[in-house]
Amino acid sequence: MTVRPLAVHAHPPTGAEQLSQRLLSVGLLPILLVLSVAFMAVFEQKFFGLNNLFNVLRSTSFLAIVAAGQMLVLIVGGFDLSVGAVIALTSTVMAKSMAALSAAMPDQTAAIITLGVLAGLGCGVFIGLINGLCVAFLRVSPFMVTLGTLSIATGLALLLTQGIPVYGMPDVFVKEFGRALWLGLPTTVYIALAIIALVWFMQTRTRLGRYLYAVGGNLQAAIVSGVPATLNVILAYVLCSVLAATAGVLMTARLGSGQASMGGDDMMLQSIAAAVIAGVSLRGGIGRVELVALGALFLSILTNAMNLLRVDSKMQVVVLGFILVLAVALEEYARRRRRHG
Repeated sequence: MTVRPLAVHAHPPTGAEQLSQRLLSVGLLPILLVLSVAFMAVFEQKFFGLNNLFNVLRSTSFLAIVAAGQMLVLIVGGFDLSVGAVIALTSTVMAKSMAALSAAMPDQTAAIITLGVLAGLGCGVFIGLINGLCVAFLRVSPFMVTLGTLSIATGLALLLTQGIPVYGMPDVFVKEFGRALWLGLPTTVYIALAIIALVWFMQTRTRLGRYLYAVGGNLQAAIVSGVPATLNVILAYVLCSVLAATAGVLMTARLGSGQASMGGDDMMLQSIAAAVIAGVSLRGGIGRVELVALGALFLSILTNAMNLLRVDSKMQVVVLGFILVLAVALEEYARRRRRHG
């Protein structure tokens, strides 16, 4: 007689499990965005004022550019603590260069702006190369390397300015670029969208994008497969610093002066938080730039909301740290669920 095995019926998922599955499928970030906007609609009508919305868009643009670079470094299994200092160094070097060139050749506005911007972006290339070479060739911890370059860049910015804002940039650069509105939107919004689109194209349509995921997902397998891992790690750090320098150029053009205090620790912390909230894995190999842009939008809305509600600046740092810890915990929880099915 053939004995048939008893059928084992899985227990139907509980309400909490169903809710958890739905949150994981939809994603927590869009839900947080909707809830934050709805909260401000109820408790603070000033949030929807035109000037305030422009401020949110500008801050989102700056943060999205820096967070996109931070994402690239996280994808290859590292991180960059120096992005805020790169912004400060870019701001001071660019402003100093433009001021000196304006005094030497006052009629060559286009050349002044071009050379000044290139000098600022060159700071990003320089710091990015130091970070990438030390991590990729010397196998130094990304924490120690980027902490060191943070100190170097901050010190150079302070030495160049003595802590005093640098003026003297061409008016056309400040008024017709940094503070301009194109079709009703700030200039930085269009530049941020273009950068996000380029990074998305690189991630999804180019060999470099595939290589970055391969290096972060499994370094040894990538090397065996012929992926130039060292070069790609260096490129990730250089791109991260260049994008931070780009944000520094835009922020300086907006303010109209170069400042050694620009960027700071806030941008470093927020760029990591925006990436992690958007699902970029701290273990490498996972990350999408369009979600990182949404993460930047959420953090900008949150910061703006706390300012409007007059939340103490020290408490704002606490809130940001709490959100970062929560995002890391959720990322680890989702990873374990995927691993255990």
